[in-house]
Amino acid sequence: MRLECGCPSEFPDWNGRDIDLGATLVHEQRAPMLLHMPIGFEACLDRQHHDIELLGLHEQWPGFVLTQSAMFRGRILALLSEDSSPARKTYRLKNPYMLRAQLFKGNVRDIKTAIRQMQSELFDEGRMPKTLFLSYLTCPRCQAERGGTQIMLLRHWVKSPKLEQRLAKHNK
Repeated sequence: MRLECGCPSEFPDWNGRDIDLGATLVHEQRAPMLLHMPIGFEACLDRQHHDIELLGLHEQWPGFVLTQSAMFRGRILALLSEDSSPARKTYRLKNPYMLRAQLFKGNVRDIKTAIRQMQSELFDEGRMPKTLFLSYLTCPRCQAERGGTQIMLLRHWVKSPKLEQRLAKHNK
C-alpha cells in the first residue's frame, strides 16, 4: 500500500545485500530531468501508478520504484508482481540482473560518499558497477515522522573477468 504522499509504506529489506532481479517484469515511466534533477517527479509517479492500475497490473511493493537519473531524460521502474503483460511500457529485466543495495539515511549532501563507497566495494570484489538507481523511501512531507531522509541506493553490476584477474594478481 502506498502512503497518501506516494511513498511506499513497506519496502524490501535489501540493505547490504546483492539481489538478482533477473527476468522481473517492470513498468517503465520516462521522467524529464535537468542535469540529473527530476522535473515533476511526483506527477510522473502518479502517472505511472495510474497506468499500472489501468493495465490491471500490481506492484510488488506499491510506491517502491527504481529511479535512474540522466542529463535530460531519466526513467522510473516499478517492479510488478505479474509474470507477463503485453502492455507497451512493460518488459522483463535481463537475466541475471544483479543489484547491490544499501539503505542511506541522512543528509542528501552526503549521498555521494555512500555511492563512492559502494562502488569501491564492488571494484574490490571484481565486479563492474553499471547503472545507479535511487529509490526514495521518504519524501519531504513524511520524512520527519518516518525517521528522516531514507533512500535506497541500488547499483546494477556485472562480473568482470578482467577485474577478477587484476585482483588475483594483486593478492599474490
